[in-house]
Amino acid sequence: MKVGLIGMSGARPLQFWEAFLRELGVEVALPTLPPQELYALGRESLPTEAAHIQYLLGRVLELQRSDLILLPRPLPVAQDAWGEALDELLPRRISGLPALQLIPDDGAAALASAAELGQRLTHNPGLVRLALDRVRPLSAPLKEAMPRLNVASRPTVAVLGPPALLADPFLSGPLRERLDALELNGVFGTDLPASQVTERAERFGDAPAGQRWLNGTQGLLEGKSAVAGLLYVHPERDVAWQQALSRMARKARKPAAVQGIEPGQDHWTALDDLQRRLTAPTPAARARDAQPGSDEDTGSDA
Repeated sequence: MKVGLIGMSGARPLQFWEAFLRELGVEVALPTLPPQELYALGRESLPTEAAHIQYLLGRVLELQRSDLILLPRPLPVAQDAWGEALDELLPRRISGLPALQLIPDDGAAALASAAELGQRLTHNPGLVRLALDRVRPLSAPLKEAMPRLNVASRPTVAVLGPPALLADPFLSGPLRERLDALELNGVFGTDLPASQVTERAERFGDAPAGQRWLNGTQGLLEGKSAVAGLLYVHPERDVAWQQALSRMARKARKPAAVQGIEPGQDHWTALDDLQRRLTAPTPAARARDAQPGSDEDTGSDA
């Protein structure tokens, strides 16, 4: 039995699932190709889909000789077909894929899912219990702490969007580089303490899981005085996430912008505009500078 494993939104869940499968005696296959090659592979097969779907497909295609592939369970927003039925849509669009199974990265949910999967793979309850006992510590969340909200001379921007996009170094790397080049302190929703986000998200019980997560992250960050503005990022060509984030941006209580992103882009119109709005002098500062005797008005008659 060979099981392909595609990483969750962070290293901890990946370690848990890999260790659990190896304890069961299952051969584990992980993606090894460079991210750019995986992205190109997926883009060739699904050229009109969003970048995070193309990148995910590339990893699936590399592992397609597996008997089963485990995928991270996405958090959908309203009318988000890929988020709601990823494991069903991919085999419909791409023929010849092995069986796909979505798995959670939450500790308690991961344990329950692992127990069910282990029983199905081995039909050996004793082996499954022993494997779970050995890897249970890896299901516990790491110590949580709020990211740094105050950085000298850098306005802080809350960055909200799909967790699969924000947490992936390949997909979000260009965005982080642009934020740094603009001298903005970007605080990503995926960097927040998960327990605090979940606590706030539970207040929006009727919304799709992705929208609840967004509401939880925004509620945790927007009220912080250090946060000067909000940047809502969505994968290019992902209409569901673009619409969900645009609705939030219109209701934001601080300067906000909606930016589509994809690997290799060189245009950041919305982000650049937000940076100008956050760093522009305030009316009070302009009035102060215009007063006689200010630096702008002093000069020499020599």
